[in-house]
Amino acid sequence: MPETTQEMIERVGLIPVLRAKSTTQARAVVEAMIAGGVNIVEVTMTVPGAINLLKELRREYGSKLLLGSGTVTTAEQAQATIDAGAEFVVSPSLHPDVIVATKRNHKISCPGALTPTEAITAWNAGADYVKIFPCSAVGGASYLKALLAPFPQLKVIPTGGVTLQTAASFLQAGARALGVGSDLVNLAAVDSGHAETITETAKAYLKVLAETRNA
Repeated sequence: MPETTQEMIERVGLIPVLRAKSTTQARAVVEAMIAGGVNIVEVTMTVPGAINLLKELRREYGSKLLLGSGTVTTAEQAQATIDAGAEFVVSPSLHPDVIVATKRNHKISCPGALTPTEAITAWNAGADYVKIFPCSAVGGASYLKALLAPFPQLKVIPTGGVTLQTAASFLQAGARALGVGSDLVNLAAVDSGHAETITETAKAYLKVLAETRNA
């Protein structure tokens, strides 16, 4: 049986958050990450021409790349990104109508939440994962662990402050996957002609993930 979206997210364990300034920059980042073994990307709605970029990446990589959309705050946006190829939809905050639209299309829903009330409300509204954001601003891994104590059923993906140094602690605290921003999606590296930095960082993340899971 082919791998499901959820199985792939949890196996790879990383959701790189792409906030590029242009399509060219975005494609260079994606290429460098795939070279490093990370074949998942979340294209945020803050990228100029995000919908077209999703379509282009889908056309170019097909099933080799698991596409998601990010910073989605309306049901219309969710539908547009799903039509463009997104298999999972991520929000920074909790929007029940986005969850409904995502689930109606049989895609994976990952709304954002921070407090215990928001997290369980998102879960009860049908979320497949709850993005805990901004996680590091409220204590990072220790906060995640505290949040999961009363709600062990939650599948959480911490985002904000995830680095190579903190990755293991988030996984040990119970994260199903990690939302990674600039630490991996290094736009400066692409702009300076050093995309291989992203490839090396991707490999380093996968190594940390493998070591932590095997420990």
